[in-house]
Amino acid sequence: MIEDSIYDTGNAAFRDRMSDTTAEGKRKWFYVSRPNGKFTKWRSYLNFFYFALFFTLPLLRYQGRPFFMINFPKGEFIVFGKIFWPQDFFLFAMGMITMIVFVILFTVIFGRLFCGWVCPQTVFLEGLFRKIEWWIEGSPAQQKKLDQMPWNWEKIRKKGLKHLIFLAISFLIANTFLAYIISTDELVQIIREPVTEHLTLLTGIIAFTLTFYGVFAYVREIVCTTICPYGRLQSVLLDQDSMQVSYDYVRGEPRGKMSRNAENDNGDCIDCKKCVIVCPTGIDIRDGIQMECVGCTACIDACDEVMDKIGRPLGLIRYASEKEIRENKKFKFTSRMKVYSGVLVVLLGIMTYMIASSKSISGNISRVKGQLYQELEGGKLSNLYEAKILNKMNKEYPVELKLIGTEGSIKMVDTHPVLKKQGHTNLTFFVILDENKVVKRSNKITIGIYAGNELMDKVNTTFLGPF
Repeated sequence: MIEDSIYDTGNAAFRDRMSDTTAEGKRKWFYVSRPNGKFTKWRSYLNFFYFALFFTLPLLRYQGRPFFMINFPKGEFIVFGKIFWPQDFFLFAMGMITMIVFVILFTVIFGRLFCGWVCPQTVFLEGLFRKIEWWIEGSPAQQKKLDQMPWNWEKIRKKGLKHLIFLAISFLIANTFLAYIISTDELVQIIREPVTEHLTLLTGIIAFTLTFYGVFAYVREIVCTTICPYGRLQSVLLDQDSMQVSYDYVRGEPRGKMSRNAENDNGDCIDCKKCVIVCPTGIDIRDGIQMECVGCTACIDACDEVMDKIGRPLGLIRYASEKEIRENKKFKFTSRMKVYSGVLVVLLGIMTYMIASSKSISGNISRVKGQLYQELEGGKLSNLYEAKILNKMNKEYPVELKLIGTEGSIKMVDTHPVLKKQGHTNLTFFVILDENKVVKRSNKITIGIYAGNELMDKVNTTFLGPF
């Protein structure tokens, strides 16, 4: 856990309560000012990319099926065009373990970077809903004045328009999530059908719409400061080498107003509080590292803008480690960070390989229980087998079984078998070998499953002989 900074902030009570709570325990509403700077611009570009990806991904198709879908009711999952069923649960388990380890290691190295740049809560709130609020209600001062004024036509018009847009966007988000679950095609079909046929689904959509609306219109930063467990988790993951949004107290203290007095010994911080009024969680980053900080970099842009105006070096608030600031040294990628980064690359590589190598058609083959070998004319032996073949594709395939690495033949009980689309197909067949090729009681053989003349899977089994 990272230690408190060594300087006196002058605000000893800042850790006594959450930043969004008053001394009386009531909710403190934040009127956040609009930041402007290079980090804000980069985040705006990334937010646009996230929105485009989120709303268009359910529309993408691959080989006649969604490119990405998580259909929990049917137990069908499609990731980057690859189909996964409950039989592939081990992949899901591996994915969850990888994600947890990734988050832990990523936080140890780069702090709470995920929250400010990738988390959907921050992306939607700061990249969309907050901007709509600025557009309709104006600056923080105008917003506060609007909230305090009695209800009149201006207040009804602005508040009504804002919340109507918030509800519309929340409804769109809820339907987009539903498209990820049941696919866009089924969603469009449900929309075209009478509402009375899908009352349960409609109730769920309304519930999710109101949930998203409540989160982004009222709950807001409480999700980050109180509800989300990651904020508390990161408090024990960070150390003095972790990169995070930090205030350079060595350079900034003692803070004070600008003075032309040559003997003025104040630091670079002029106590303008711009870093506070742009913070979406209402903290003062100058008090030190705090759990409520989501690493959004708004305070960096606000401070850099002030430093540029007064002719002082940028970076009074910047991405830096506690050790870097205290010892006035450049950031060093430590051996531990290198090892952690290597582990991250290996984990991502393993997951990528497991997803890419997942088979769309796979099978399980075994000898029919209770059946021994059969002797045939011409010095041949046969065993009876049953196969259960899973076809995850949204298409039927003619299937053929062949021996691999062993001389012999396969005789199907069903002529011209066809694999059912997105389901299991049961097949019964005989494997026939020359008696002189069967040299022991239990002989290993490999059977290839071919669909459309393409080898889809290899299955090892045993052939029972007389020895």
